[in-house]
Amino acid sequence: MNEEKKSGRIFDWVILKRLYRFVRPYQGRFYLVVFLILLAALLAPVTPLLIRYTIDNEIANGNYQGLTLMLLVMVVVLVLQAVLQFSNTYLSGWLGQHVIRDIRIQLYHKILHLRLKFFDNTPIGRLVTRTISDIETLADVFTEGMAAIAGDILQLILIVAVMFWTDWRMAAISLSMIPLMLLSTYVFKEKIKDSFNEVRTAVSNLNSFVQEHITGMSIVQIFGSEKIESEKFSAINNQHRKAHIRSIWYYSVYFPVADVIAAAGTGLVVWYGAREILQQEVTFGTVTAFIMFINLFFRPIRMLADRFNTLQMGIVSTDRILKLLDSDEFTANNGTYQPETLRGEVEFKNVWFAYNNEEYVLRDISFKVNEGETVAFVGATGAGKSSIINLLSRFYDINKGHIYVDGVDIHEYELGALRRDISVVLQDVFLFSDTIENNITLGDPTISREKLAEAAKLVGVDEFIERLPGGYAYNVMERGSTLSVGQRQLISFVRAMVHDPKIIVLDEATSSVDTETEEMIQDAIGKLMKGRTAIVIAHRLSTIQKANKIIVVDKGRIVEQGTHEELLQQEGAYANLYRMQYKEMV
Repeated sequence: MNEEKKSGRIFDWVILKRLYRFVRPYQGRFYLVVFLILLAALLAPVTPLLIRYTIDNEIANGNYQGLTLMLLVMVVVLVLQAVLQFSNTYLSGWLGQHVIRDIRIQLYHKILHLRLKFFDNTPIGRLVTRTISDIETLADVFTEGMAAIAGDILQLILIVAVMFWTDWRMAAISLSMIPLMLLSTYVFKEKIKDSFNEVRTAVSNLNSFVQEHITGMSIVQIFGSEKIESEKFSAINNQHRKAHIRSIWYYSVYFPVADVIAAAGTGLVVWYGAREILQQEVTFGTVTAFIMFINLFFRPIRMLADRFNTLQMGIVSTDRILKLLDSDEFTANNGTYQPETLRGEVEFKNVWFAYNNEEYVLRDISFKVNEGETVAFVGATGAGKSSIINLLSRFYDINKGHIYVDGVDIHEYELGALRRDISVVLQDVFLFSDTIENNITLGDPTISREKLAEAAKLVGVDEFIERLPGGYAYNVMERGSTLSVGQRQLISFVRAMVHDPKIIVLDEATSSVDTETEEMIQDAIGKLMKGRTAIVIAHRLSTIQKANKIIVVDKGRIVEQGTHEELLQQEGAYANLYRMQYKEMV
């Protein structure tokens, strides 16, 4: 949560330099935006000077032809300023959207390649904030950030220089209110910065809460916790509301105060200028120009406070995004070995593994699965069975020991090459809000409809799919909510088969299906396992009795291994599990 509250420095040149790397592909437009902003700043003092000249020379002398000419010149200047403003707004917005598109793609690519441990430790809502809200903040950096600030500062410098060049005494009177304006701007900037940080923290908390509770809505409703969760959401939402209202309050106070200070400056100019006009020390045109100068001077000052906060929030957001992009802690070390295919031999050798520090969930695990064999793991919940298969696919990295596939350490494999030949069917099936076909192929263009239909037929679900509206084009909705648990399980089994793996992993793959569906899957398993290595984790011992080897895991250690008959004869842990599950048959 500390990083959510970090305010950041306004000019963090290291971060700005990193951000410029994303601008580099569009540097032509970037420099064009900078040039146009600076040109607009240069034109800002021109209009008051033209009006001063027109009043003192053309109007005072009754030169209507000259007056007409000057009006045309002013119209040209105003049109040019309007064109510059349009160009700045459009080009800076165009630049910002292209840059954040590139950053968002890179960030999402990074997230796709992070290890599961990262997602265990990071709220999803925070990742949503990084990928959407924080990156959106960067767009404002280009529309109201460095270039705009530089333009405002240049405009202030030019206006002050022109004011003193025109009449230093009136310039001093005009600028006498600057200390009050700077003080109020500084106070506003600090207050609004804190409120913005509170808003961003509240947004992140809202994202996390809503995502988590919508995903777990079934639990909320099963236990009748709607009122409790509603109250929790109201509390978080109130924090968000209060933070926003606080920022609105600061804006509501600051801009009227700034207007009053600017009006006071104008009043001083009118009072002093009127006196000087009566004494014929200054002209009416000069006083009119100074009134315009004051408006041109105080407007950028009012905007600078907002722009500085925008830039500061952009720096904070960029810092968070870059930290995620730079993070190597949760990025799996990728090897280079890319065999065309795997044979399917798996060996664990003295493997130790802990999710957190030294709290080992696997202790000195050693076993070997020969090519084409079926090995089953059994044991109580939390014994470490699922951890074993997570390590095989390198979803997590081991602490000690070695894991070999076809005699090669898995760290030497290119991750894509390793996982390409390992298909996993999990107990908790996840389906995307998409068609059945895309959920099975996962968008792989090399998988034809014929191959898809063949795999579905092998599992025995082709008729069930064809009966759905649209068949393989049927949208299963979010998490497959329109399908039963058993149907989702079967779809995931087809998904594993269609990728034609050399190693198939079944993690409680039949625990959520009825007896008839289980028999269907067992028949398909027999066809699928032919010529492939299979690792099966199951509570139902009936599904693994024909395995070449059964390994019993207890508290992270292998306590027994052998065939079904051998383990029953040992009268150990497996025999106890068997009797407990089939005691009515003993």
